[in-house]
Amino acid sequence: MDISEQIRYVGCDDRSLDLFESQYPIPNGVSYNSYVILDEKIAIMDTVDKRAGEEWLKKVEKLLGEKTPDYLVVHHLEPDHSANIGVLADRYPKMQIVLTAKAAAMLPQFFDQDLSNRLIQVKEGDSLSLGSHTLHFILAPMVHWPEVMVSYEDSEKVLFSADGFGTFGAISENLPWIREARRYFINIVGKYGPSVQGLLKKAAALDIETIAPLHGPVLSDKLEEYIGYYDTWSRYEAEEEGIVIPYASAHGNTKEAALFMADLLEKAGQKVIPMDLNREDMAKAVENAFRYDRMILAAITYDGALFPAMEDFLYHLEIKNFQKRKVGIIENGSWGPLAGKKMREHLESMKEIEIVEPVVTIRTRRQSKDQAQFEALRDAML
Repeated sequence: MDISEQIRYVGCDDRSLDLFESQYPIPNGVSYNSYVILDEKIAIMDTVDKRAGEEWLKKVEKLLGEKTPDYLVVHHLEPDHSANIGVLADRYPKMQIVLTAKAAAMLPQFFDQDLSNRLIQVKEGDSLSLGSHTLHFILAPMVHWPEVMVSYEDSEKVLFSADGFGTFGAISENLPWIREARRYFINIVGKYGPSVQGLLKKAAALDIETIAPLHGPVLSDKLEEYIGYYDTWSRYEAEEEGIVIPYASAHGNTKEAALFMADLLEKAGQKVIPMDLNREDMAKAVENAFRYDRMILAAITYDGALFPAMEDFLYHLEIKNFQKRKVGIIENGSWGPLAGKKMREHLESMKEIEIVEPVVTIRTRRQSKDQAQFEALRDAML
């Protein structure tokens, strides 16, 4: 994972954490990435989560030996990257901390130490010479916190991209980048598409040969492909043609209706992805909603409202800024169907959502008399 003889990797894998940010399942773990630039002056690029703090500090100390770091560069203050700032500051009292003004203002929220006399606040376009290596700082507010910056090292053409281009998954798992990059982006960064677009425009002016994120593998090939994914995702455009059918069923009747709809669409030549919202990883369901260009929601009325799994799913779409999709609705209600109305209310709060007619309504279970409305929705989704 070392980038070069002078830019070394000192990050750590965490395979024991089950939920990232206490909500996203990570069966393959996660990495906390940190790098050291060895030059006339030494810069440590970010720390790691407290869970890996002891392991990380041993790596740093082994690499440096008797040398002392001159700088700690803080790209992002979220605790999985900043938890050991105080520890490192105590270990190396002459080390200065390089960060944005916003990060400097937030720092006392995280640590009891008074580090104010050790801070170097940088702004857009500032640079820091380490000798043969020079870091150029680029502000990236709301990718995905307001204090974020990235840095570009011009001699080796490395972009230290903070949470950008990161993935779930321990590096030792050697997963394909795309396997966890999409789920990571949509759920962690996805709400802030315009901010990502702004950063991509800045990055386009740089000659980048390596991207060094704070999670996941260091990237040194297929960079245009990865940047292309980020461009698509951050513009909220569909990555592929296909119809996701998230369904929320209590006794199986709504599930049967959703799968019947899926069969009709598959016979019409469509790629269809049914998803049981009661059992699926919610982050995966959200990922697929963003991945494909169309969606059909199927849910029951429950307690005069919407079944909780569907309510939760639509809440997640709203907070992640879901938009620019064609969406159909299947509702089920034994005596007073309201699920369609509730789903429509959620969808109408989102941008550029085309709600397809007809809304299919079944009463308790799909019957032969409902065939025509299912076929009409199928045709409208093509």
